[in-house]
Formats: sequence, C-alpha cells, structure tokens
Amino acid sequence: MRILVVGAGSIGGYFGGRLAAAGRDVTFLVRERRAEMLRKDGLSIVSPAGDLHIPAPRLILSQEIKDPFDLIILSCKAYDLDEAARSFSAAVGPRTLILPLLNGMRHLDLLDDRFGQDHVLGGQCMISTTLDADGTIRHLAPMRALVFGPRFGSQARGSTEVSGILSNAGFDVRLSADISQDMWDKWVFIASSAGVTTLLRASIGDIVAAGGSALSVALLEECLEIAARSGHPSAQQSRERALGLLTAAGSPMTASMMRDMENWARIEADHIIGDLIARSGDLATPLLNTVLVNLKAYENRRNREAQQ
Repeated sequence: MRILVVGAGSIGGYFGGRLAAAGRDVTFLVRERRAEMLRKDGLSIVSPAGDLHIPAPRLILSQEIKDPFDLIILSCKAYDLDEAARSFSAAVGPRTLILPLLNGMRHLDLLDDRFGQDHVLGGQCMISTTLDADGTIRHLAPMRALVFGPRFGSQARGSTEVSGILSNAGFDVRLSADISQDMWDKWVFIASSAGVTTLLRASIGDIVAAGGSALSVALLEECLEIAARSGHPSAQQSRERALGLLTAAGSPMTASMMRDMENWARIEADHIIGDLIARSGDLATPLLNTVLVNLKAYENRRNREAQQ
C-alpha cells in the first residue's frame, strides 16, 4: 500500500516517520522549504517511546505527483485545509482512501465535496507533539494513538486493509466501530478544554485552584448538549473522563490552541468553536459564545498588528 503523508510537521512527521521506520511505503508531501531541511538533516523524532532518525525520507512536491496513492494521511490545521486539499488532489485515484486527523467535523464536509464521501474515512489522533525550529519533531508525552474507521459501509473492506498497514508500527492503532461518535467525543473535550484555558489563559490546575471548576463543567455541559442534539450523545464513561480531566487539581494541561495563542500563532477558532455553535440550533450557548468572541478578538488583533 502506497502511503502519502501530507506534510512532515509534528503529527504527520511522527506517524509517517514511525510507519517508514516499520518498512511501510511512505512518501511525504512537503513544500520546498521543508524539503530542503529534510534533505539536509533527515527526519528526526525525539520521543519517550524511542528516538528515531531517518536520514533520507522519501519526499515529493505537489507538482511532482504523477500517480494516485492508496492511502493519504492528512494532519494539517483546519485553516490550511483548502491549500492542503489542492496540493494532494492529483494523488487521489478511484480507490484512494483519505484519512484526516483534524479535530472537529467540518473538514469532512469539505473533503467529501471535493473528493467524494466514499474516499474520506473518519479519524483522529491522541498525541502531544511540537516541531522545533531546527525541524526536529518532539513527542512530549507517552500517548501516541491513532483511531480511525469507516463512515460508510462501502469503506469497511478498505478500512480493514488500512488497519493492517498501520498496525505494529510503533504507535497504538484502533479500528473504530463508530468513528463519528469517537470524533464527536474528542470534539466535545477539545472545545471544552480549549475554551476554558484560552478564556482564562491558564492551565486546568490553575483554574481549579482559582475556584473555576464550575465554569469548566458548565462549558462541558454546553458542548455535550450540542453533541446529543446532533445525534451523538456521549456515553457515561466518556463524560466522566472529560469531567475528570477538566477538574483535576494540579493538572498542567492546557489546550494546544492556548499554546498557539501564547506563541502569537494562527488558531482554529471557527473550526473548533464556531462550527460547534453553528450546530447548536435553538440551544443557548452563552459560554461558547463568550469563548468565540475571545478567540475572534485575538485573531482580529493579530491580523491588525501583522499589517502595521
């Protein structure tokens, strides 16, 4: 199975690197700047699961794609999705499966419209990574899991084949029987954790110490209610896990969106929070609305100062 990993950033580079090291047929679709870096220094991963260095990873530029790939792994940020889809469009053939690892759900609509829903699997990853200035991928915690599955019955056989290719490659893989529910459960947690940590600019532990647990719980409840009204109510176990993480005393956890804001970087406000509000119908979402105003104000300031 020929695998195209779109980008060689912290997530795509990690999973793609592990797959390449395990002997899979992996090619990284990169821009020229990243290609130069990888040609010079190779692909390096520093990880509690074991460091990895691939001296000469297989690379391709968008204009060099001539033939379709069997599997395309996509892990870009939501705001780069349009550009990413254009970059790998020539790699999509009649039997190609696309495995997006973005948070939220809106990206599925775009990919379905562009490539056809039979090509687009559901997926998500649970991993904390960052990309150093020198191009090194730094894996920050032991968890390194990828969950995916078919969204339609026509994808069942292909998903089983993909599961076999992804297994035993240095990270945990689960073929989900209900990937849409898994994605909604993660979306609820990501929106809740990103919402409260960006709004208060603090870790979960700091928020708990300040007496803010009730705010975290109320935000979680808004997100859970939207999921339930959208036909994806979270199971009790998932609710309890999210609640525990959001109210854990001393927890250093912050959302990646908060870290992006602290680094004055772009954020996924519309994809993670805005789209969730858009699916709320007539449900009142005062906390999510406040979170979105906070995020959009940050984006407006960042854009304005970039033009000065």
